[in-house]
Amino acid sequence: PISPLLPQLCDSLAAHPRLVLEAPPGAGKTTQVPLALLDAPWLAGRKIVMLEPRRVAARSAAVFMARQLGEPVGETVGYRIRFENKTSARTRIEVVTEGILTRLIQDDPMLESVGALLFDEFHERHLAGDLGLALALDVQAQVREDLRIVAMSATLDGERLAGFL
Repeated sequence: PISPLLPQLCDSLAAHPRLVLEAPPGAGKTTQVPLALLDAPWLAGRKIVMLEPRRVAARSAAVFMARQLGEPVGETVGYRIRFENKTSARTRIEVVTEGILTRLIQDDPMLESVGALLFDEFHERHLAGDLGLALALDVQAQVREDLRIVAMSATLDGERLAGFL
């Protein structure tokens, strides 16, 4: 389980804007990391956006996290997938699919409303996800040094990706 490492993860993100998280399947990357980051001071009221490559996984992750908080989906935790939006003005963790992330970046090129961008299941790479990462890295390098970018995977070569990031 990833639980014992969450304080260290939060500290690492406070000091460094980019992080690669490699942990075995079922460790809690998808559902525990976003919740652990909710109270991070560096978020400064901005939301956490987590990219989930598949619609079913995006919906399931949001539902599970909302239940952990004892809330309905769309309050603190919500999701946006094609043809379905379960978010509100109060949503602080938003789970999205690749097409939605691309649209989010088009609508908010500086990602001003986003404090952290999490790329879950990063090993399941697709063009839209890679484009999202490239755009986020560009925004971070040019105008948003405070934007946190996290790549999470169970089967990725973490050292190689960290070298790229």
